[in-house]
Order: sequence, then C-alpha cells, then structure tokens
Amino acid sequence: MIVRTERDGKVPALEVRDVQSGYGEVQILWGVSLSLQPGKVTTIVGGNGSGKTTLLRTVMGLVPVWKGAVRLGTDDVTRMPAHDKVQRGLVLVPEGRQLFTDLSVLENLELGATPRHARAERQRTLERVFDLFPRLKERSHQLAGTLSGGEQQMVAIARGLMGKPKVLMLDEPSLGLSPLFVLNLFETIRRLKAEGLTMLLVEQNVQMALAVSDYAYVLGGGKIVVEGEAARVRKMEDVRRSYLGL
Repeated sequence: MIVRTERDGKVPALEVRDVQSGYGEVQILWGVSLSLQPGKVTTIVGGNGSGKTTLLRTVMGLVPVWKGAVRLGTDDVTRMPAHDKVQRGLVLVPEGRQLFTDLSVLENLELGATPRHARAERQRTLERVFDLFPRLKERSHQLAGTLSGGEQQMVAIARGLMGKPKVLMLDEPSLGLSPLFVLNLFETIRRLKAEGLTMLLVEQNVQMALAVSDYAYVLGGGKIVVEGEAARVRKMEDVRRSYLGL
C-alpha cells in the first residue's frame, strides 16, 4: 500500500514508493521513493551507473517493478504496460532521442499524438510545439535523420509534448548537444514549467538541472541518498563532491 507524501497539501502528480527493479538477476534499484508535485520540475542527479535511467524506464513500465508501487495521480499504474501509461498522460522522452529517422519531422510529431485525449487537439498542439521550436516548422518536411543532434532533440521533446502529457519525463536531454543548444533546451524547460507542466528530469548537466528545478533527488548505488529543495541541494558541498563529481 502506498502512503502518499503531500507537500503543499497536494496529491503528487507522480509517486514512486519503495521501488526495486533491475535487469535479469541484476538488481539496480533498491527501494527508491520519490514524489512529483503538480506543475513543478523535479530532477534526479547522480553519478554514472547510479540507476537514473533504470528508474525512469521502471516508472514508464519498460523495466518491470520487482517490489514497490508507482502511482500517477490517484491511479495505481505499477503493473500497467507503457502504452497504457501513455494513454493516462505519462510520457518519456528517452535518452538517445529514438526518432523514426526515415520519417519526416511532421510525421514523427504526428505519431506522438496517439493517446486518445491528444488526437482531438492534434492541430492545436502542433501549433504550440512549432511556437516552442520554430526551427521544426521550417524543417517539418525534412527527414528526421538528416537533422543535427540539437534539432533531433527538439523533435524528441516536441513529439513527447504532442501526447498532451500530465507528466513529462526527460532522460539526459542535453547529452551530446552544443552549448548553445543546451541553453535553448533549458530555456524551453523553463517555459514549459511556467505553463504548469509537471516534469521529471534526469540530466548530466547538474548545475543547469538544479537551477531550473524545484526539488531534487540524488541517486547513489540505486538508492536515494539525499533529497530536498533543488537550490539547497545545489549548495551542499559533500553532495557535490561525493555524488555529482563537482
């Protein structure tokens, strides 16, 4: 049974409680718990191999939960397959973008609008993502595989937004991007936050991730070792040295 953590008196948009998971017989997560407040950006930081991507994949249903539970709003989605979670408003923008490279930008975006609640508003949402990413409108008929890395990341995020998510999870969105594209990426995250979108961010750029986030969890060895307001975590010297490599 999940005991909900209600910061600010609100039911979490997403809650993970005592989750254990892994691959085959190799356990990666050892009782991880976290809570996302509606309209806030929550970040997960930690060293390589700490279990960050596994955590997102477990929440999404791409890796099975061994023990523990996951709730999306008031719904228990622990054993729910990934496609059903997307229908309920949980969307993951995966590490490595994973676009359909032989399809156009527009076709990739349209494929993101598969959830029932997103289909009716597909055109309106498309206009919104083109407002966020004007370059994608210019390249809407270009094959996704011919875009630069930064442009492909724009497509990946825009495709996620086409699903009208209640919670958007971003796995290493700045990986491999130029400094200018990284700045543009975090400006987009700030803009989405201002619009009230709930986001869970896993990011190698620790300083920028913490700067844009409201709350932070530090993952080490598959366990949460520190949590707190992002601004406070950002200033903790022992955390910076031991877990963030700063």
